[in-house]
Amino acid sequence: MSYIREYWEDIQSGKAIVGHFVKQQMKLLLADLDNPNLQIDFAESEKRIRFIEKECRHSEAPFAGKPFLLMTWQKAVIEAIFAIKVYNDEFQKYVRKYQELLLVVGRKNGKTPLASAITLAEWCCGEMGTKILYGSNDYDQADLLFMATDAMREASPKLARCTRRNQKGLFFGNIKQKKHVGKFTSQNKGSIRKMSAHTGAKEGRNIKIGVVDEVHELEDDGFIMPIKQALSTQETPLYIELTTEGFKEDGYLDNRLKLAEGVLNGEIDKPNFLIFWFAQDSEEEIWQDENSWYKSNPGLGVIKKWSFLRGMVEDAKRDAATRAFVLAKDFNIKQNSAVAWLPEHVIANPETFDLESLRGQYYIGGIDLSETTDLTAATALFINPYTRKKFALVKFFIPEIKLDTKFDNNLNPEKKDYRQWARQGLVTICKGNEVDPDEVVNWYVELLKAYDVKPFKVGFDVWHSTALKKGIADYFGEDKLCKVGMNFFSLNTPMNLLESDLSLKILNYNNNEMLRWNLKNVALKINNLAMKMPVKVHQSKNRIDGAVSLIIAYAAAGTCKSDYEMLQKNICKRGEEICL
Repeated sequence: MSYIREYWEDIQSGKAIVGHFVKQQMKLLLADLDNPNLQIDFAESEKRIRFIEKECRHSEAPFAGKPFLLMTWQKAVIEAIFAIKVYNDEFQKYVRKYQELLLVVGRKNGKTPLASAITLAEWCCGEMGTKILYGSNDYDQADLLFMATDAMREASPKLARCTRRNQKGLFFGNIKQKKHVGKFTSQNKGSIRKMSAHTGAKEGRNIKIGVVDEVHELEDDGFIMPIKQALSTQETPLYIELTTEGFKEDGYLDNRLKLAEGVLNGEIDKPNFLIFWFAQDSEEEIWQDENSWYKSNPGLGVIKKWSFLRGMVEDAKRDAATRAFVLAKDFNIKQNSAVAWLPEHVIANPETFDLESLRGQYYIGGIDLSETTDLTAATALFINPYTRKKFALVKFFIPEIKLDTKFDNNLNPEKKDYRQWARQGLVTICKGNEVDPDEVVNWYVELLKAYDVKPFKVGFDVWHSTALKKGIADYFGEDKLCKVGMNFFSLNTPMNLLESDLSLKILNYNNNEMLRWNLKNVALKINNLAMKMPVKVHQSKNRIDGAVSLIIAYAAAGTCKSDYEMLQKNICKRGEEICL
């Protein structure tokens, strides 16, 4: 009986719904089964399948303690690895044809437990001295593979008696049975270990199986190559990559998927490369046909819950960051940083305010300082503690070298008429070819002199110039400075709050035309925790400085919310006109 043929029958009948890439791989596997030059040894694959279903148990809810019952697609993967053999002239014998596996599947479809089960089965069912190495860009991710394997080992009474674990890894032999001999004793020097991309001394290892999880996080093959080289002494090595889609541009996974597509299309000859790439054929089908979700989620309804995925899809319809995350992680559709953060109806707000109405209040500042000829923006954010209304005054600064170069693609690729905006009082022109930090400080000083408004905190990027920080500290006090890191952890929550305030029209930004333009230019950069930070929709043109200064102000406000609101309550009296 062939599980490859069984899975193909399920695909043909519609019982299993898969995408284009899986169909291409299955056709190649069917051709292998009928190829007289290959040896098909179902006993080898069946041995691993029986081991997994008999000896391996799940360790995490809701399947904790239950046997590891493989789905047909999982059995097909195992059969492809262990049953199909090709004759090797160097070794004068048949060896496994597929020695590399790329498994791309939506999150929560059991790819990590499956890899743990396969490697544990080979550790026990394969040859003596088998060494296995788990790796990932992040040490915790590598530990997930290791811990899953260790939990399966402990859950099997037979394995628990003849194996042991210490700080270095998993090993054969029980310390209470030192005199015993054989494969399942300390005579067997096989081991299972783990390492991350940040681990030192990656070279010089000798392993039979290497598994790398979440390869979408890798910038290049610098972590991969030492693992592949460590497999070079083996007659039948096995290298496995597990991943979902990610967000890195031109990273390791992008190149790997280009290779995979070339192999599946017959354009690249790499006969030892097995590719199970579960992905959607289009984004449109996600919103139109729930059954298409099986294409990237083969464990849907068995491992992954329908209610979870339906909830994520509904959230994705309402939020741009969630949408990008769900498309990448649940449906394996590549996302990039060219997706706008906010739609125009969210950004639009014709409301204005008179700065005189805010006289005597405190504000939270935010500064995005430019480099050389770029735009600079400074924000003064006022928050009413009673109405929760927010009022943002944003001022831009630009070097005069850009003003007369409207059609110069190098200095003014955005092709904006900054002189017109200067006449409207939205931007200050700075002499020379860069923004003078003193001009930014002077703007805050002018606000103080004209309206008696004072900064409670001024948020700034840690890379800002010493002159700017010194100017703020000298005039308003060093305690007013608030560092804001340009990273996911610092900017995710402020961006969520700003998006909410714009959607609910809580934020009044005085209908600032330049700020509105900046907000339209903001795209999302998203990490694996669905956290976001701002980037440009087009990296080479358009500006987001005003939006970033506003986000920095929101971030600074989050560090002093209680103290700031208490001070503002002494100024904004409930019911008075000043509360707006």
